[in-house]
Amino acid sequence: MESTASTGGAYGVQVLIAGRQKHWRDEVASQIRRAGYSATTVDSGVDAMTVLALGLPVDVLVTDISLKGELCSTKLVLEARALRPDLRIVFANEPSCDPLPDVIDEGADDVFVTNEVRNDAVASTVREALCTRN
Repeated sequence: MESTASTGGAYGVQVLIAGRQKHWRDEVASQIRRAGYSATTVDSGVDAMTVLALGLPVDVLVTDISLKGELCSTKLVLEARALRPDLRIVFANEPSCDPLPDVIDEGADDVFVTNEVRNDAVASTVREALCTRN
């Protein structure tokens, strides 16, 4: 687990980034830091759930839709929602990847999707997700 703090700007917003590819995590974390948020990166769904279960502060979960393993992206989101109902979730999805699973988008006003990982698209979507918080 890699944590990077950023100074100023976002009033202590914490973003948890879960993705299996290091270059993807680094790109997303860089965007998040440039936006003024703090970023913690993990390479598996299990590690992401560990962070959430430990009660560490997390405002937004960003996950790669292609996250595989024991706790794939779909299962991660369902488990994260059960544990933290107010958590905002962002799926970062390249256009060539699989579409958003049906189980996720049913009545999901807390789930946001970006089909672009470059050009600060993920950070922009995180900002959008934060604007919908109560």
